[in-house]
Amino acid sequence: MSLAILKPGLLTTVQDLGRHGAQKYGVIVGGAMDAFALRVANLLVGNAEHDAGLEITMVGPEIYFSEAALIAVCGGDLAPELNGRELPAWRTVYAPEGSRLRFGPARLGCRAYLAVAGGLDVPERMGSRSTYLRAGIGGHEGRALRKGDRLPVGARSPGSLALAGLIAREGQDEAAVSGWSVASELRPAYAAQPTIRAVAGRELALFDDESRGRFFGEAFAVKTESDRMGYRLAGEALRLKEKREMISSAVTFGTVQVPPDGQPIVLMADRQTTGGYPKIAQAASVDLPLLAQTPLGGKVRFEEISLAEAQRQYLLREKGIRALRGGLEQLQTNRNGKVNAHGE
Repeated sequence: MSLAILKPGLLTTVQDLGRHGAQKYGVIVGGAMDAFALRVANLLVGNAEHDAGLEITMVGPEIYFSEAALIAVCGGDLAPELNGRELPAWRTVYAPEGSRLRFGPARLGCRAYLAVAGGLDVPERMGSRSTYLRAGIGGHEGRALRKGDRLPVGARSPGSLALAGLIAREGQDEAAVSGWSVASELRPAYAAQPTIRAVAGRELALFDDESRGRFFGEAFAVKTESDRMGYRLAGEALRLKEKREMISSAVTFGTVQVPPDGQPIVLMADRQTTGGYPKIAQAASVDLPLLAQTPLGGKVRFEEISLAEAQRQYLLREKGIRALRGGLEQLQTNRNGKVNAHGE
């Protein structure tokens, strides 16, 4: 089976959860900007959480399915339609042979994720199928998708086949939607102006009192030159107490650096491996999906929390994902159509 790209959209790439274990060699992690949305989409179709899917940015593509498929769309709302009808997100969907999936412009958030049962079977590069555009590696020929591309899909798992059997009969020629979905309390609260919880950075104390208060109190606009490498923010300049020469040190997704112009940069999925600017904060991993879905021109605020609270919030989210995974596995085993505590 393969997917045919009829229209590519603004920026559509193959992504998984990234290349891990090679940062010491200067190889970035990359992967999905909103990893939560991709993980959940994969679970909904019976895939492993790390399987490759499509990351769809701002304006989406049009896709043709040469064979029947089990799909899920999660993340931002890019107005998806399957065969001319609105496609509900955060649910498992059966798409019959010959289906057309079309996305429009973003209505909420800025990135949607499409998972297909079996996962996108593009070649692995350094243990990942993710596209790294700057280096031209991974994904489909190391680039964004174009009209006419065809993406192979891997073999469906027994769990995928069981889920498909719960919502459609073999050979059915009409789309069908599952009676289960991801509970609203588990989904991130995407917004054009989110509040991002963050832990004090290693060099927070180097900034003057006014700048520290401003960072954790005022809104910053996301500049149009932001990308998958970093979100450049605009606000009143943040200032150090005195000039310092910094030694480069490790950075990660959500590290907030402040260059000499005083305008913060939040490092994102395609971040570099080290950074030499002062690190004023580290966004809590539980709120990285909110950052990833903030559109260009949107605004973000930062709320300081303790490391212990950031860890607690992370564990709560993982507990929710584990409950969702367990409920779907029970469906696959029992095929009784009942939903777990995190279904609706």
